[in-house]
Amino acid sequence: MSKGLAQIMKQAQMMQQKMARLQEEAAQKTAEATVGGGAVTAVVNGKNQILSLTIKKEAVDPDDVEMLQDLVVSAINEALKKVQTELSAEMSKITGGLSIPGII
Repeated sequence: MSKGLAQIMKQAQMMQQKMARLQEEAAQKTAEATVGGGAVTAVVNGKNQILSLTIKKEAVDPDDVEMLQDLVVSAINEALKKVQTELSAEMSKITGGLSIPGII
């Protein structure tokens, strides 16, 4: 194996180890989003799991359940977007900006 190819293989292995470590750390990353003027707050982690969902009493209107549903969905989606943006930025540092399909 040529010296250049060996170096490329070593770099690829290091990158793979860093990416695996980032994926393990993803569960520790959290993001929070609040919508509806503070009516609904969602906290998620980097594994796309909802850690908590807070709904203020005043957001619960039995005559307008659809609004509450929309607020919940919006809060969760916003929190997920935040955590994924953070993880993507960290992955970009590891890969030098290369986009690798299927990785975070």
